[in-house]
Amino acid sequence: MLKKRIIPCLDIKDGRTVKGVNFVGLIDAGNPVELAKRYVDEGADELVFLDITATHENRKTLVQLVEKIAEEINIPFTVGGGISEISDVDNLLKAGADKISINSSAVKNPDLIKTFADKFGSQCVVVAIDSKQFGDEDYVFVNGGRIKTDYKTHDWAKKVEELGAGEILLTSMDFDGTKQGFDVRLLNEISQIVNIPIIASGGAGKMKDFTEVFNETKATGALAASIFHFGEININDLKQVLKQQNIAIRF
Repeated sequence: MLKKRIIPCLDIKDGRTVKGVNFVGLIDAGNPVELAKRYVDEGADELVFLDITATHENRKTLVQLVEKIAEEINIPFTVGGGISEISDVDNLLKAGADKISINSSAVKNPDLIKTFADKFGSQCVVVAIDSKQFGDEDYVFVNGGRIKTDYKTHDWAKKVEELGAGEILLTSMDFDGTKQGFDVRLLNEISQIVNIPIIASGGAGKMKDFTEVFNETKATGALAASIFHFGEININDLKQVLKQQNIAIRF
């Protein structure tokens, strides 16, 4: 059985970790290097670094900061933000990233997914999907959740798999930062139409939210930010609870 992964997320703005609600109202959450070190000590399975304003500010991600974090951790490290060409991926992998995450650039140029997968392998390519519900449909948003696209989330998820993505990081914008639990409906709908791993993102607030997402969806990983950053949940304690619930987890 594939063991479930607990994944803290460092949303980076101006070199600092930030966190908001529904993608707005950002507040400072600390030094990303110190947080990364803490998460390794607590038993995180992977770490995600998202330079959330790189695309909006039309710049590349912060390679030097990626290097500093990579030097301090020994767990798989995914980096996203402002990645739009092969040289960007090359630079980030050389800086210590294990995987890259693309979002806006993939929507703008879907062939980028195939290009990166062919060059670096599907296992290296994570496509992040920021999704929001409108009526009965879910739509993809880009530029850090600022711009709605014409892509329906279900159609886009299928397309990114076909193009060679190795994993989907699926964020429910409606649930993001609310601490009301993960978007089980959306996760179930997307996991039924793709066969690649899905990381659940958006809405974690309590330990039982992780139990629920692993018991009620096919998500192979659960990503959270503020509850870890501000010490509301300790990752090792969370893993002990999940183990007690007979959820396959790494120690």
